[in-house]
Amino acid sequence: MKKVLFVVTSHDKLGDTGEKTGFWIEELAAPYYELLDKGIQIDIATPLGGQPPIDPKSADPSSATEDTKRFDADKELQTKLSQTLKLADVKEADYDAVFYPGGHGPLWDLATDHTSIALIQSFYTNDKPVAFVCHAPAALKNVKIDGEYLVKGKKVTGFTNAEEEAVGLTKVVPFLLEDVLKANGGIFSKTEDWHPYAVEDGLLITGQNPASSKLVAEKLLQQLN
Repeated sequence: MKKVLFVVTSHDKLGDTGEKTGFWIEELAAPYYELLDKGIQIDIATPLGGQPPIDPKSADPSSATEDTKRFDADKELQTKLSQTLKLADVKEADYDAVFYPGGHGPLWDLATDHTSIALIQSFYTNDKPVAFVCHAPAALKNVKIDGEYLVKGKKVTGFTNAEEEAVGLTKVVPFLLEDVLKANGGIFSKTEDWHPYAVEDGLLITGQNPASSKLVAEKLLQQLN
């Protein structure tokens, strides 16, 4: 049985706004069920271990999808989430791929988390797929392979500057994801705001926004198969 590691943010503060952030439910739920229903085994890890913070906006009924409704009723997954593994305790050798859901949290913690950086390097150099959606490509910000940024010369996407502007957080986030991916040499592309879009370049799979979550999981499944 194939096994995939989900790496989720532990960061819950939206800059200095006094508001909460965390992971975006759809970006965890859609890929989780896409993989689970195809017989993939999934573990979830976070930098701090235990319950990761959920972005409250992603729990709003206006953000609901079939997958988030399933998530809300899924006691087994709720329990698993409340007991996430500590990132420092997981080993790349135990998994066939790694997947990072977004939400704004990763911009603060996973972008600079040395354990996460080393983990991505390990998956990639051992020929295992690394997948990210929405803000999660922030986790690639400081990842280098042989001294070069992993994204250099590779096709990538992620939450766009226009989408960040649309949610009014351009001045709140520590950096703009699109700008960083381009600055690190990524060949950034995108579709219309909020539309599904994912790109694949070898082992690297990235998706633009919440609507792209399932698409990233489908591409990841193809690689696993």
